[in-house]
Amino acid sequence: MALIKKKIWPEFFELVAFGKKKFEVRTADFEAAEGDTLMLEEWDPQTSRYTGRKIEKKVGYVLRFKSDDFGQKKEIEENGLQIMSLE
Repeated sequence: MALIKKKIWPEFFELVAFGKKKFEVRTADFEAAEGDTLMLEEWDPQTSRYTGRKIEKKVGYVLRFKSDDFGQKKEIEENGLQIMSLE
């Protein structure tokens, strides 16, 4: 099980910290697996510095895909994607 450190902007950090945001959408430029720990370090884009606040979350299910995996590449490029958390 790995510890993965990633930046997160303040408005999203708050949502994770208060339990409202229960998902992460990231480019798949790193390996993440169920059971890993994701350490989110608050990053202020206005100052280009870390704030010092951190939160750790256990990784659950990981879905990796590319825009053409669904046979709807044009629609995805035009409309984007929605990621929905399920409660």
